[in-house]
Amino acid sequence: MLFPLRPLAFCRIGCLLACLLLAISRPGQAQNAPPEHPKVTRILFLLDASGSMMAPWEGTPRWEVAKRLLAKMADSLNAYPNLELGLRVYGHQHANAEQNCEDSRLEVPFAPKNAAAIKTRLKTLKAQGNTPITYSLEQSAKDFPLDKTSRNVLLLITDGVESCKGDPCAASLALQRKRVFLKPFVIGIGAEKDFGRSLECLGKYYNAAEVKTFQTVLNDVIAQTLAKTTVAINLTDEAGRPVESNVNMTFVNNVTGQPEYNYVHYRDAQGKADVLDIDALQTYDLVINTVPAVRQPNLVIRGGKANVLTFKIPQGTLVLQPATITPNPYGGAVQAVVRAQGSATTSLALPFGSRQKLLAGNYEVEILTLPRIVQRVSVRQGQATTVTYAAPGTLNITSDLKGFGSLYKLNDDESQTWIYNLPESSSKLNLAMQPGAYRLVFRTATSNASKFTDVRNFTIRSAQTTSLSIFGH
Repeated sequence: MLFPLRPLAFCRIGCLLACLLLAISRPGQAQNAPPEHPKVTRILFLLDASGSMMAPWEGTPRWEVAKRLLAKMADSLNAYPNLELGLRVYGHQHANAEQNCEDSRLEVPFAPKNAAAIKTRLKTLKAQGNTPITYSLEQSAKDFPLDKTSRNVLLLITDGVESCKGDPCAASLALQRKRVFLKPFVIGIGAEKDFGRSLECLGKYYNAAEVKTFQTVLNDVIAQTLAKTTVAINLTDEAGRPVESNVNMTFVNNVTGQPEYNYVHYRDAQGKADVLDIDALQTYDLVINTVPAVRQPNLVIRGGKANVLTFKIPQGTLVLQPATITPNPYGGAVQAVVRAQGSATTSLALPFGSRQKLLAGNYEVEILTLPRIVQRVSVRQGQATTVTYAAPGTLNITSDLKGFGSLYKLNDDESQTWIYNLPESSSKLNLAMQPGAYRLVFRTATSNASKFTDVRNFTIRSAQTTSLSIFGH
């Protein structure tokens, strides 16, 4: 949603815009690199000229009020650099009785400093026809030049809803996803409060039931389009202290699903987060890429303002300390899988010997030894939590027999848990294992009955080798 700016008279908006010359050059791509040339902003006014616009509005037809204020707005923007305006009108070429659902036309193409052309054309148009909003939105896609670097803005001014059985909301969403234009502004004029419910899905809707409100809203929309918007992301610990930083952040366009900005958070020596130039005409989900990630859907950014947004992301450090034994029976580094306690989703996998920042909270660390070990740990803000495992021993099976068998861990309650299948090609192996009590169950391939299954209990001790021999029947 947008937050309205303070009301501005038309004589003041030119001064406001003149002070904001850097607005159009702010980056809008995921790479964050400033463009070589200032970006062009193109504003297409999509104006309702249906028959209902001739209804009186505080003593004057809505049509005349809309034309007069739109002409003044064009005048105030005429000298603004890197800005082009266009005018599309619908419902003005055919009488309402004809119910023409393709009555829409680009009356003034995009061009710099074309206020005079817009004002001249507005004087010759009359309101009389239908309300083909969907068709007009679809046609507007052809109005914007093929310029992927520009900021394309559509401003719909209407006093009615779709009258041609189209779906303007679906059309608007499809065009936003194709990046034809950013989320549109919709101003409902002379309307009751309930009028806007069917138009809110098109974009950022404003209700202007009074002429004065319409003037204010029109000013605010233009100011938000062109004014510089900044965002500072303040990352804190649980107590609200500004101590977290150096975290990747992604602003995801929640219409297209694509990343618009990627930043690594920075905080200066005084603890103050730096300021980012963000285009407020798009809507975002903010992903703070901690482990696990923090996602803020529908991030509220006030256009034309210096936004400061605070998020608590207290972090501690998980230290994976490998067992100290030479030589290491496991060979390479033991791996661990980390997930939030109670979650089946893996947060990350990493080798022992690693240090990893995690959000403060409770975790399960599954250590991929043999057998696997699951430890529950608590990570606290600013503290290190160490996880390790016992030094392994080695199981040495000296027999070289083909067969079928498995290893089981013997539990304290005398139950057994499967942990490993022996290779069928040969029972001979050296296997690193955690200390504990185990059982071997094996039948050779030449044995002709289940009763010839060999069952052996054995114990593994740290840094020691346990040898077993298996005999065929």
